[in-house]
Amino acid sequence: MAFEEQIAELRRRREQALAMGSSKRLAEWTEAGILNARQRIKYLADDGSFAEYGLLAVSEREEDRHRTPGDGVIDGHARVDGRPVIIHAADFSAMGASSATIASRKLQHSIANANKNGLPLVGLAECSGARMPDIMGAQGIHRAAERGSLRRYRRVPWATAVLGQSFGGGTWLSVMSDFLVMRKGAIMAVSSTNVTTVAIAEDEDPEALGGWRMQTEVTGQVDRAVDSDEEALDCIRQFLSYLPSHSGEAPPRLPVPAGSGAEAEKLLEVVPESRAKVYDVRQVIRLIVDRDSFFPIKDRFSKVVTTGLARIDGRSVGLIATNPMFKGGAMDADACDKVISFLVLCDSFNIPAIHLVDTPGFLVGVVGERQKLPGKIMNYIQAMAMTTVPLLTVIMRKSYGQAHLNIGAVHADEMCAWYTGDISFVDPKVSVNVVHRLQRQDDPERYDELERRYQLGTSPYDLAEPFMVQDVIDPRETRQWLTRRLDLHDRRLNNGVGEHLMATWPTTF
Repeated sequence: MAFEEQIAELRRRREQALAMGSSKRLAEWTEAGILNARQRIKYLADDGSFAEYGLLAVSEREEDRHRTPGDGVIDGHARVDGRPVIIHAADFSAMGASSATIASRKLQHSIANANKNGLPLVGLAECSGARMPDIMGAQGIHRAAERGSLRRYRRVPWATAVLGQSFGGGTWLSVMSDFLVMRKGAIMAVSSTNVTTVAIAEDEDPEALGGWRMQTEVTGQVDRAVDSDEEALDCIRQFLSYLPSHSGEAPPRLPVPAGSGAEAEKLLEVVPESRAKVYDVRQVIRLIVDRDSFFPIKDRFSKVVTTGLARIDGRSVGLIATNPMFKGGAMDADACDKVISFLVLCDSFNIPAIHLVDTPGFLVGVVGERQKLPGKIMNYIQAMAMTTVPLLTVIMRKSYGQAHLNIGAVHADEMCAWYTGDISFVDPKVSVNVVHRLQRQDDPERYDELERRYQLGTSPYDLAEPFMVQDVIDPRETRQWLTRRLDLHDRRLNNGVGEHLMATWPTTF
């Protein structure tokens, strides 16, 4: 074959692959305002930076070779905001991006490239499930384990967007990620409704099976829900900006935006003096951290505690803050799971963790026991003990019971309390009721006397005097206190790198 013919053949194969799969499906997405796989990569990656591998791969089955460009996935490396990343994108136009041998081989190559070269892995997930008949029979199902073993050592960050139907392999990649965002209208589940209807006679609405409300509010497996593909990709870009490229380096430090911390005076307005009044702790966070730097994670799940990434003095930090706006800030089983998964993220990627505390304790009762609350409380304690990045705790108001021990008191490197702090086993009113079986309406004078008695020894000064807390501060000094402690504890790490004792903690909860 002459060179001209060889060049023409190469060009023909490349053009065929770049044209992707079903033209009808691609046209439908365009009409609906949904990006296809290649458009998603172009939107996310810096201009001209995407270098693909596996462009000419196709299905190993002869009868499917003509309709499986890339075998339903697009892999390569690119730059996102100047930083090299590995991208694995499902192409649903090619046989529904169903899981098959060559596609899985490409995924494994991407994971290996990310780990070997210390680069974040970005997944753009859609998947109709395992490709039949490829996976049928003893050899078919066994080969799936051989080629598709997914395991996390958290050497590099994984960030994934679920941008359509995602079942089977697409779901496994998604739930193993450090950050998972879902476009509203997408679905993520073990199997599609086609399978559940036949296999277990369960005819569920896809949204109820694995829609964004289910996954952000009930299961907590998805961190954010957004309205469009573009928003999802922007979320991934923003998430990665807080993290190092790999676990062996410190997160990037950015310039401090003008005006950061300038509104500290408002803290006295946001947090009511009366412990009986509630407020939204997210307002406190935004007044403490660098301007416009707060990035909530799992904000729809277990709202009694707020978690998210932010920056203080240009540094990446993780915020864990009980929120009195919801259930008075009482911690439950879901809250424990939420905090633990966030601590895993922080410890794995060298991000100091900050607790902001205002909680009446754990939410006890039958519901909590059914959700294995005792075990989850102990898991929380274990996670705190294994966290090797700096742990800082600020007691704002209430810090009661076992929750006081969990949220920093036992394992915090530094702890301070606002002068409004109140630390004890339970609220004094509860003590009067439990110990004396007395309600205020029964005997107001004696009730008030007993309440005053149980309030003795609960102030932050009672912790400061025996040096059980390092400082008592004015709320307006919080940002300054945190900045100086971060300066101190950065130095104990190996160039900002922790021990990563939680890197192999179970992926999800």
